[in-house]
Amino acid sequence: MSTARNPLLNSIDILLAATCFVAAAVGTGVCAVDEVMLGTGHTSLVWISAASLVISGVAMVTLVKRQRRETHLAQLYLDRLVSGSLDALPQLDAGSSWQPVLARVHSTLESVHERVSDAEHGRAALDVRHKRCVTENERLNRILSAVAEPLIAVDPYDQLLFINRAAERLLGIDASSPEKRVMAQLGRCEKLASLIKDTQRRKLSTVRSEELEIDEPDGGRRWYNAAVTSLLSSGGSEKSGEPDGVVAVLRDMSAMKLVQKHNAEFVSNASHEMKAPLAGIRAYVELLADGDAEDEATREEFLHVINSQTDRLQRLVENLLNLARIEAGVVEVHKHAQGLNEVLAEAFNVTQPSAQNKGIEITQQLSELYLGVRIDRDLLLQCAINLLSNAVKYTPPGGRVTLRSRLAGDTVQFEVEDTGVGLSAEDCEKVFEKFYRVDKDKNMAAGTGLGLPLAKYIVEDVHGGQLSVKSQPNAGSTFTVTLPVAAR
Repeated sequence: MSTARNPLLNSIDILLAATCFVAAAVGTGVCAVDEVMLGTGHTSLVWISAASLVISGVAMVTLVKRQRRETHLAQLYLDRLVSGSLDALPQLDAGSSWQPVLARVHSTLESVHERVSDAEHGRAALDVRHKRCVTENERLNRILSAVAEPLIAVDPYDQLLFINRAAERLLGIDASSPEKRVMAQLGRCEKLASLIKDTQRRKLSTVRSEELEIDEPDGGRRWYNAAVTSLLSSGGSEKSGEPDGVVAVLRDMSAMKLVQKHNAEFVSNASHEMKAPLAGIRAYVELLADGDAEDEATREEFLHVINSQTDRLQRLVENLLNLARIEAGVVEVHKHAQGLNEVLAEAFNVTQPSAQNKGIEITQQLSELYLGVRIDRDLLLQCAINLLSNAVKYTPPGGRVTLRSRLAGDTVQFEVEDTGVGLSAEDCEKVFEKFYRVDKDKNMAAGTGLGLPLAKYIVEDVHGGQLSVKSQPNAGSTFTVTLPVAAR
């Protein structure tokens, strides 16, 4: 409690002193008057008056002291109420005039204390919610920033709300720049800027999408599908909400575009490859129907051409079906552990007659070791036959084709080497593409352009191996197959 003197107590002290002084003065004056005017006969009356004055003064002093004590207790009571020491409140006298006032003050302070306590609890709860919201917002920003697809959000006034790292790199927008107007930084993709503006102008919620071709920072060009969605204002429904900006998400469509392009090329090439034998078959059938084959030898020649073109068409269809089954993963693969040399010897025996008929020397140099592999025998046999047949086709008469096998660390290898026309560096990169044929060698041998792609699928997709080629123009080619080794 403060030691400063209460002004009320000071006033009471002054009033007490003045009262005593007046009582004494009045008593002395009355006695003097009585002695002079009335004489000694009235002495008793004078003393009675004096006694009355003294008693009044004493009563006055007692009352003032009591008021002073009550005022002191009231001040102490208030001090402890204000300081919160409710368990140490002084006890007021019964019937004190301060008691009703202090009771109301006590009640009011308790009510205020409860409100303050509730406010403190509410503030603590709001602090927790605020920290939680800040944490969630930071986590959401980290998640969106880590998304691989470019994402950008713009408010109705063309100010940047959010952009992730992928969008910054693609669109060249600096999120830390003081220039927050998005349209001023979207010079790299005007179609996206136009799409965002058009979506912002619409009053109702809408989703618009468009395919865009965007120049990348490295100089390349990629296709993206831009989906721009209106952001509804807080509390708005999908139909009645006021748009509060837009968010644009760009999905990379380059791989899909490339697949579509390859599919279109595949269909075009397949149609072209089928068209040639069908045209030959039709032409010779018409000749036979018109009676142009007058003798037996001519008819035999026409039928031989028709048969060869039919075989070519059948091989093309079978290769297409095999490729489609392997790519779709629906081909049945039955792998078993066995020796690689057994499969290679069978492929060699199948190819040897055609090589000898063409005047090509074909030899095999198979390893004396057991080369254990886990393979689908039929598929790998087809791969080996394709490689050997391809070598025979593009090797001139008098050339040489060699089949080898060996153990190479934890893998086994077999290679087909020829002394044929060879391939350029560009041809080596494209020779495993579907329907690819070297222009200068198209007239050398008939083919579908599917043998090598099929062999690569069998080696790499089915058996987890690797098929590669080394070649030089007019110096021959070497195709090497590498497979994982299997225990005996």
